[in-house]
Amino acid sequence: MKKFNPYENRPSHAGWRRNLYDIIFEADTPLGKAFDIALIVAILGSVVIVMLDSVESIAAVHHHTLYMLEWDFTILFTIEYILRLICVRDKKRYATSFFGVIDLLAVLPTYLTVILPGGQYLLVIRILRLLRIFRILKLVQYLSEADLLIRALRESQRKIIVFLFTVLNLVVILGSVMYVVESSNPQFTSIPQSIFWAIVTITTVGYGDIIPTTFLGKTIASMVMIIGYSIIAVPTGIITQSIIRVSREEDNKKVIEQTKGNMFSKKCPGCAFQGHDLDAAYCKRCGERLEEE
Repeated sequence: MKKFNPYENRPSHAGWRRNLYDIIFEADTPLGKAFDIALIVAILGSVVIVMLDSVESIAAVHHHTLYMLEWDFTILFTIEYILRLICVRDKKRYATSFFGVIDLLAVLPTYLTVILPGGQYLLVIRILRLLRIFRILKLVQYLSEADLLIRALRESQRKIIVFLFTVLNLVVILGSVMYVVESSNPQFTSIPQSIFWAIVTITTVGYGDIIPTTFLGKTIASMVMIIGYSIIAVPTGIITQSIIRVSREEDNKKVIEQTKGNMFSKKCPGCAFQGHDLDAAYCKRCGERLEEE
């Protein structure tokens, strides 16, 4: 899927399409910010309506009202999607971009309900459109932190895979053992059922729907619970170590870049401040005249 850059798709000519583009795709203008905030409120409202319609007691009384409101939101989002297509130059690139696909999926489920009953509950996908809040609230700088976390996960993926493979083998063995030990227990009906019990127990979830009754079974279950507590810390330690290493690499890279920048910048003879541009004539801190190099 191609990455859509709205700045490359700004209409080159002035006019209503250019103004519409600035309102829809730009959050720096007052109208653009108001449009995005109104869009977020509409998205949240439509998601709440879908959730309320899934509650049987509420739907029994207000189903028709909720249904009509959902169609109102769908028509509103359809118009918005069409306007987005109209005001960009590369319509195909926008339509196949991440946000373009999400915008389309936000309106399709309601139309599908005409031929597919129950399809309206897929409208919760509209919550993905709230990703635009990163642009509105100027949180783009936090994407670098997300990139750091992704790099750490990639670096530790082999260790994580080995860990998961070990846990998988462990639950298969423990589940098989419990199936033999609890052969007289009607809850352990099969090895897959016993493996499910082992997964639930070793992850310390503990549904309590399958319970060992024999002394040996309870002993094994106790050991599995203790193993589960020790296992939880393993992936946390692996990822934390990778995050620390990636953070140090980033810090070292910034120090190197700053050092290189200082090497090729002028130094003030008065206050010793370093970091001026090469064509600077006076110090930005104390006003002392800089020496010519």
